[in-house]
Amino acid sequence: MSQHRRQAKRFAPLDTSKGNEAGAPPLKGIVFDVDGTLCKPQNYMFSQMRAALSIPKSTDILDYIHSLPEPAQSQAQTAIRAIERAAMIEQEPQPGLDALMEYLEMRKIRMGLCTRNFDGPVMHLLQKFLPGKTFSPIVTRDFRPPKPDPAGILHIAKAWELDNGGEGLIMVGDSIDDMTAGHKAGAATILLANESNQDLKGHEHTGNWIERLDDLIELLEVGFEERPSE
Repeated sequence: MSQHRRQAKRFAPLDTSKGNEAGAPPLKGIVFDVDGTLCKPQNYMFSQMRAALSIPKSTDILDYIHSLPEPAQSQAQTAIRAIERAAMIEQEPQPGLDALMEYLEMRKIRMGLCTRNFDGPVMHLLQKFLPGKTFSPIVTRDFRPPKPDPAGILHIAKAWELDNGGEGLIMVGDSIDDMTAGHKAGAATILLANESNQDLKGHEHTGNWIERLDDLIELLEVGFEERPSE
């Protein structure tokens, strides 16, 4: 891991009986990615999108679309939305999703979403797997610039009237875009690890990592800490 990583962030235990001898600041909220984080990864979509757009893996899909003139840009948006609509029918919740959501609701922790998806699959997931749960603000593809830019997370922090940007937040995601956006916003970052992103566990923008969403409960109960720089 890079030795230039910022000082590891920490937050006070949500279980107040644990004490807070280190004087860690309180957690102000959690921002979640959607695909691969709240629902299981559907990475096959990206190869389908690149095939539809005739672009290589090295080209960012959204950057490419935004570089197109009209009407080509709208046509490209329509093409990838069709792929996402087909995939959203197959969405599956991540293991531990219900337990984590119930815990955060019980602890009255604010939750927001910051995703590169368009709003269709996001609303589908919330209505099917998380009815009654409150996520606000919800930052989707219509918000620019997208991750890995920190703008979406900073927008959420501003909506929550936080004075120090993302400093009081945790960004939970499964991609380098999530980790980098959180890092640049000043937030703590947690990687939801899977078989495809193991290399990100040691990345300088990854503060900590979990295997299941409900693994986060214990970390928050006793006082969250990022891993120290190596």
